[in-house]
Amino acid sequence: MNLFSSFYDIDTIEKATDRLENILFYSMSPKIRSALNFCVVAHNGQVRKSGIPYAIHPILVSCIVAYYGGEESMICAALLHDVVEDTDYNIDWVRDEFGDDVASLVDSLTKIVDIRKEEFPSDTNEKLASSALSFRKMLVASIKDVRALVIKISDRLHNMLTLDVLPEHKQRRIAEETLVVYAPIAHRLGISSIKNELEDRSFYYIFRDEYNKIGAYLDEHRQNLILKLNNFTTKISSLLMQGGFLDSDFRIESRIKRPYSIFLKIQKKGVSIDEILDLLAIRIIVNDDIDCYKALGLVHLYFKPLISRFKDYIALPKENGYQTIHTTVFDESSIFEIQIRTTKMHHSAEFGVAAHWKYKNIGMSPSTDWISNLQYQDNNIEEFYELAKNDLYREDIVVFSPAGDTYTLPVGAVALDFAYAVHTKLGSHAKEAYINHQKASLLTTLKSGDIVRIITGESSAPKCTWIDTVKTSKAKSDLKIQCSHKIKEIEQKSAINIISTIFFDHNMNIVENFVKENNLLQSIGKATKDLDFLIDLKNRIKNQLKNNVNFLSKIRLDRLKIKKQEFGNLIVYSNHTISETLFDYCCRPKHNDEVLAIKNGSKVFIHHKLCERVFLEVSNGARMVFVHWKDDVNTAYKVIVALEGKKGTLAEFLGTLMKYDCNVIGVSYNGYKNQFMTNCEIMFETPIHDTKILKNMLLKKYKIIDFFNLKDAYT
Repeated sequence: MNLFSSFYDIDTIEKATDRLENILFYSMSPKIRSALNFCVVAHNGQVRKSGIPYAIHPILVSCIVAYYGGEESMICAALLHDVVEDTDYNIDWVRDEFGDDVASLVDSLTKIVDIRKEEFPSDTNEKLASSALSFRKMLVASIKDVRALVIKISDRLHNMLTLDVLPEHKQRRIAEETLVVYAPIAHRLGISSIKNELEDRSFYYIFRDEYNKIGAYLDEHRQNLILKLNNFTTKISSLLMQGGFLDSDFRIESRIKRPYSIFLKIQKKGVSIDEILDLLAIRIIVNDDIDCYKALGLVHLYFKPLISRFKDYIALPKENGYQTIHTTVFDESSIFEIQIRTTKMHHSAEFGVAAHWKYKNIGMSPSTDWISNLQYQDNNIEEFYELAKNDLYREDIVVFSPAGDTYTLPVGAVALDFAYAVHTKLGSHAKEAYINHQKASLLTTLKSGDIVRIITGESSAPKCTWIDTVKTSKAKSDLKIQCSHKIKEIEQKSAINIISTIFFDHNMNIVENFVKENNLLQSIGKATKDLDFLIDLKNRIKNQLKNNVNFLSKIRLDRLKIKKQEFGNLIVYSNHTISETLFDYCCRPKHNDEVLAIKNGSKVFIHHKLCERVFLEVSNGARMVFVHWKDDVNTAYKVIVALEGKKGTLAEFLGTLMKYDCNVIGVSYNGYKNQFMTNCEIMFETPIHDTKILKNMLLKKYKIIDFFNLKDAYT
């Protein structure tokens, strides 16, 4: 890209200033001139790692902002975005000199430089938490003003263009954050030119070998690929003119797919670069909407299309405002991707939300609802980070309500995702769905174009097993909140039942009265998981009952002693004699699932804590006992890891597992010819039961795609 590549030669403040004036057509306003001068003065004496004056960075960031149509306040904020953090000037000074609008933008752009240790747990990956906190601050600050996002991704773009001077570990860390945070934001804002540049630059630093291999392949075959493109472009041009288009009615752009796009296809399809069919693409740009469909008709009449690859984003625009017709056709044993759009659509696709500043009133404005949708989560940092990435980086489908309203959802979304997209209340009370007038499960996967109707019930009945099935963070987050409340309720009632069983109390309400009198309702649930807490509560109630004649006449105090009773992998603690433990048929809990134990005579029936049947029994005051798994049994996990296809990589990974006392029980390593990365599935047992600890150990060295407990009945 000419603008970005030209920055490499700028090493003086004078050259950077000339570039800004050139982009502004030499009509720099007094306010921008003042901000420029102040930027140079404030950063005087500061240099970047490369040795060039620091002020060049904010000036070139302002160049990017100006190129994308940023108005005066945005350009001033870009020039001043590091002043508050890196100099002695504060935000009040900026407000006094440049006004509230500029100060507000600068304030939202100020980076987080000191994250307190207590803001994330000790076993959390600090870099991940730091990135997520910065990310959250940026999004929250930008809800009121999307301009801050445009400046922020412009700032990150220039940093990526100058990353070579940093140590390799910092290059990689910054590139990874860029790929999972900033490139997706550029995508959601519809600014494909920045998104593409951020992706390719990040790809270069994260997977340098793969980037070079793809580059070498393209260089080796470039002449042949360009000949094919030129030949196909000539055919399309002749076809359009034969169909009634004048030479001035259209223009055609051609390109070879970008390195990162090729890399993703290699990973998703499990093929080598030789097997990728659609490396070549052209774009037909016409004057009017109707001309798009005329051009499409001519193309499909002359070339055989791959119907499964046809997408009409003009009739059904993407959530970020993107409008283009996509089709893929055969020609002489080659496959070509064709995009057809108008000039306005082209500007909107390249500049996204910024197109409405650069080119007035063109195309559709990208929706920014997704920003506020990310704010309902109040989870821990890592959960927020994962959910946010899922919402930002996704392929979309469009589905319809019965009234014809359109809703954009990620590929793989189910009917329940649609319900939450319409309204949180509809999602939380959803009972069943009708898809294209056919009754269907709420977990039925939707396809683009489906018409979805949701039937609701009077009460909310979420199933915690649905959390892993839904795709949108809105649905996941609301289900987690509801399930958290449900688990808390189950634990509270179970704890009262367990203690009541100890005291043979199912009619006297001794335990319930004690809980109320001592305000223990919020903490009582702990008694289902913490044996010491349970025994302490039992002793406190026992001491209170020592002078209760009514109670003493019914039971001797020596019958309250809790005994440890072992049954296979389970340990039961109760003052009642238990003859055996049985796993009930309804939920089939696996080792290390959270379980509850219902007492029936001398037998104990084990249920998963989230079993619907046990919830009814617990609510009806069932007799219960304290139960937990033995700690000396290993837990089985499966990890899916992306390993480089080179000698010794698998052995190194297995060695890392052995170092953490893991016993490998299965390996599936399906490599492909010339594939640069291979997804390897490894099953192993370990005495470590905390998934987060084990996962973080591996994440420090490897690219983990998935990690889960093989014995989790609800995965």
